[in-house]
Amino acid sequence: MDTTLLRIENLSKTFATVKANDNISLEVNKGEVVALLGENGAGKSTLVKSVFGLVKPDSGTITIKGEVIEAGDTAAAIRHGIGMVHQHFQLVPVMSVAENIILGDEPHKGAFISYAEARESVKELSDKFGLDIDPDAIVEDLPVGLQQRVEILKALRKNVDLLILDEPTAVLTPQEIEELLQVIRNLSSQGVGIIFITHKLREVLAVADRIVVLRNGKSVGTATPKESTESSLAQLMIGREVIFRLDKKEAKPGAVVLEIDDLYVKDDRKLMSVNGLSLSLHAGEILGVAGVEGNGQRELVEALTGMRPTVKGSFSILGEVAIGKNPHAIHTMGVSHVPEDREKDGLIATLSIDENLVLNQYKNPPFAKGWIRNIAAVNSYAAKMIEKFDVRTPSGKYPINSLSGGNKQKVVIAREMSQDSKIIIASQPTRGIDIGSIEFIHNQLLASRDSGVAVLLVSAELDEILSISDRIAVMYGGKIVAILDPHDVDRTQIGRLMAGATQ
Repeated sequence: MDTTLLRIENLSKTFATVKANDNISLEVNKGEVVALLGENGAGKSTLVKSVFGLVKPDSGTITIKGEVIEAGDTAAAIRHGIGMVHQHFQLVPVMSVAENIILGDEPHKGAFISYAEARESVKELSDKFGLDIDPDAIVEDLPVGLQQRVEILKALRKNVDLLILDEPTAVLTPQEIEELLQVIRNLSSQGVGIIFITHKLREVLAVADRIVVLRNGKSVGTATPKESTESSLAQLMIGREVIFRLDKKEAKPGAVVLEIDDLYVKDDRKLMSVNGLSLSLHAGEILGVAGVEGNGQRELVEALTGMRPTVKGSFSILGEVAIGKNPHAIHTMGVSHVPEDREKDGLIATLSIDENLVLNQYKNPPFAKGWIRNIAAVNSYAAKMIEKFDVRTPSGKYPINSLSGGNKQKVVIAREMSQDSKIIIASQPTRGIDIGSIEFIHNQLLASRDSGVAVLLVSAELDEILSISDRIAVMYGGKIVAILDPHDVDRTQIGRLMAGATQ
């Protein structure tokens, strides 16, 4: 009996001068979890989008359950039992869970949509696959981990045999990641084949049955977790040894450059999200803020960068009160900001890569003289940044939306970390980034710190917080509940504090 769900043979796809996929062959069997590893721009997303019909390959065949499917036909892929959960959620925030799941395929009772039937089908799916979720909850009120469950249920409702998960853990907390990995195990035990794209080697080793590595559009190796380590997989991905332990000198903290005093900030629902928070950041240190997402980290960062009003309290930058200032004024005071949501707050989709690289200095010399833009200076500077930060693109003149998610993040990092700032506020700076780029960004943050820059690092990645921070501030319920020395704590202790336990 043939258990092969998916067979890809000699698939190739070229965009302009970039060969995104080069003669790739791959199989996935029933109940098998195949992890797809590779650097940003290695061709992972292009490959799975070809399988799902979102991209039409130039050559090669895709066979589902023994039948060759027409390339570039998403409806045919869905009919053949393929489901896909995208890196950026495709949900309607103001609708309920049930409404999102049935959208486009609504059950009817006469001329009317049967919401009772919709709720019941959601409940049955939740029970069957162990994805507990309230069908009446409004999506925008759910934490990111539960929103992801909605996306998975939406795909499973169409009787999926093969589920593609494109960077499913990029926006999840450590606890939510563990829950998702268990969901993947449950699905595979029920015969669902899974293609799992991730940059996180720990997750691959925890859940995959087989690992396929892409590099520069080609398949360069296959491995199993039993025969692999994080180091061996990283070397296969990047083609060189990756140093997991940072060469970190002892910090030499200087004067306080950011002082936060009894700060209160509301979230989008007008609920108090930052509750009387006080904190000091010194020049020449990396202060890591750890916490389960939804405990006020986002609102804190947005308040400090002028993107969100404060309710009361104050904060000062280099001794100057900064309350009430807009983002441009905060930037002018010497603050660089790597935002959590690069698509919404870090980039302008309609502009080129070159233009995005000078967004917050386009009016300054040498990029402008009065009202006249110096295009040559912009292009020359951008070319240097593209090379230095290894942004994978044929040219900076391409639109920013032509880049993969990880390469978009590199553009934001390049822009914000290449300026003469006194403070860098970095929120989830390595989200969706491959292991080689993480190594590079961490070294850039350390170099900034060693040159006297103060770094406020907000991250859901505990390993990142532990490895790079000089001090760790644990945030819970909108407050700092502990300040820790990374040399004296472990993941378990921080995890307990993040969950609200007393020290």
